[in-house]
Order: sequence, then structure tokens, then C-alpha cells
Amino acid sequence: MQRLRLKADGRIVELRDGQEFPLAPDMIAAAPAEAENPPAVRDLRRRARLTQQQFAARLGVPVETIRNWEQGKRMPRGPARALLAVIAHAPETVFAALARA
Repeated sequence: MQRLRLKADGRIVELRDGQEFPLAPDMIAAAPAEAENPPAVRDLRRRARLTQQQFAARLGVPVETIRNWEQGKRMPRGPARALLAVIAHAPETVFAALARA
């Protein structure tokens, strides 16, 4: 069984005998187009007419996370990316649901 690990920088490595070996580019499945176009966090926040602090509080993340996303220092991944995609389509519904949680 092949053991793979996703690194923080987006690389995928194979684990063998306690060592990491980068996978060849042709072994990596093509990423979906959405992965290349991360959600524009600043645009989503501005459309919602929220400050960084307010947006962070509604999402339940530190304000530094929002700043890093907006400045391109980090990219939203996993559940955060999915949540931002839903916010792009129905912000009022998402914020109402999160307020009840």
C-alpha cells in the first residue's frame, strides 16, 4: 500500500522507510480548476460589508487568518475553502446558520 502525505506547501510526497520522496508530476492527478482559483476572500468580505475582525468572528477563525488569506501569504484549504465557496453563493444563509451554532 502506497502511503502519501500532503505537505503544507501543496507538494505530495510518498512515505517509504520513514523518508519522504516527492512524487513525479505525471503521477499526481490533475487538480480541479477551482484549486487554481482560490476564493477572493477580500471580495467576499467586502460584499458582506464586514471588517476583517467581524468576518473572522463570524467564521470562527483568528483575524490573522483572514489577513493572511487576503494578502496571499496563505491560501484557504479544506473546509475553509468549501465554506468560502458557499459564502460566495449565499452569504446571508451561511452567516445565519453560523450565528445559530
